[in-house]
Amino acid sequence: GEGCESGGHIGELTTMALIPQLADATDLPLLAAGGIADGRGFAAALMLGACGVQMGTRFLAAYECTIHRNYKDKILEAGDRATVVTGARLGHPVRSIKNQFARDYLKAEYSDIADQDLEKMAEGVLKIAVTEGDVKKGCFLAGQIAALVRKEQPAGEIIREVINEAEPLLKGAPQWVK
Repeated sequence: GEGCESGGHIGELTTMALIPQLADATDLPLLAAGGIADGRGFAAALMLGACGVQMGTRFLAAYECTIHRNYKDKILEAGDRATVVTGARLGHPVRSIKNQFARDYLKAEYSDIADQDLEKMAEGVLKIAVTEGDVKKGCFLAGQIAALVRKEQPAGEIIREVINEAEPLLKGAPQWVK
């Protein structure tokens, strides 16, 4: 289950509200996503009924991630209000870092522009961010959790850090979490 805190395409429910509902509705293994970047979020997801997590925004700052340097810098510099949701008018809301493209798109979204012109406005903008790093014309998808991502590091180190942070939090947790 992916909450609306995540980057990219989002739904309406937060991870905190979505995961326990999904856990109650199915016996299938459940992965939580959206708003998870550290051991606290991982532990919380397990407590809500997930058996694991998916972290996207945190791994944008991994050394192994080959996005443009400007994209990584946008993540590393993000504050708690750095993201915005656009695309709701067309039924495909996405969360991204606020920049010139996001502001222009949001303004157009609430104008009388035709839907097909609005769709055309967004064509290729993720590629522009990922490959060219154009901070004005690109769409830098990222979750609200970007504000917690403060350093570039190897992916393996990110995983170890998350597990090491979560472990003491989960001691004494209900048996079904362990």
